[in-house]
Amino acid sequence: MTAYALAYMNPQPPLHDDVFVYMERIQETMDPFGGRFLVHGSQPEVAEGPFEGMYVLIEFPDMDKARGWYASDAYQAILPMRTDHIPGTAVLLEGVPPNYDVAATGRALRAAQNG
Repeated sequence: MTAYALAYMNPQPPLHDDVFVYMERIQETMDPFGGRFLVHGSQPEVAEGPFEGMYVLIEFPDMDKARGWYASDAYQAILPMRTDHIPGTAVLLEGVPPNYDVAATGRALRAAQNG
């Protein structure tokens, strides 16, 4: 099942030069794991709630590939170039299967909650 790396960051200009080096090198760390950017640096259109910052969304073929990329020596070597200069949060998420039925999930959660 497809997996994603999702990061919320709040960069403050001017950006440190390390951040530019990180950006120049991240793709080469993702390539062996089949990672590709889906969202990077686009200005969000806020539909609900307060928001400051930006999102990055990277797709991987599966959760093992996402975990492998994040834990890889190549990525860990450049990670401090971003984390030392931009506050944020990053998570790895497993996607839903084709034909996912959110209504069925809601019914199952309701049944489990109500005993």
